[in-house]
Amino acid sequence: MSDTRRRVAAQVDATPGIHFNALVRTLDLAPGQVQYHLGRLRSTDEVAEQRLYGQTHYYPPTYDEWERRALALLSRETAADVVAVLLDEGTARPSAVAERVGIARSTLEWHLGRLVEQDLVRKRRDARNRVHLELTCPEETARLLRRATPSLPGRLVDRFTRLVDNLLEE
Repeated sequence: MSDTRRRVAAQVDATPGIHFNALVRTLDLAPGQVQYHLGRLRSTDEVAEQRLYGQTHYYPPTYDEWERRALALLSRETAADVVAVLLDEGTARPSAVAERVGIARSTLEWHLGRLVEQDLVRKRRDARNRVHLELTCPEETARLLRRATPSLPGRLVDRFTRLVDNLLEE
């Protein structure tokens, strides 16, 4: 295995869920080099690929499909904050989660849509038909949350969204 391919594999191993552009930036390599070596690593099953919501993420092959989807979502700062609140609370109402995270309900619902779709969060209704949120697999999610690394562009988008939410509240 070439030194460049080892560097690509090591970066994927160190930051599971990293996407292509982050690999190019982090390794300071040409996109074609990264693309070539990822192709070789995927063909030998040394790297797994997961396409989700318009981005392709790369993982060590030890992560199963649910873990790969979870890490892709948890790399977004706001989604990670929502999950952290649910880890702390166990079960919570959406309004309480939005308030603790400091986002608008509409922003929370956008993130919840993806978290529910990928089976990280479950919505259930109580006897009075009120929605409660809970994690589907709290222990596994907590473990993955510790491994998730939000990307700089993702953090900037999430923080800009929170800024707009706060400005619209006033």
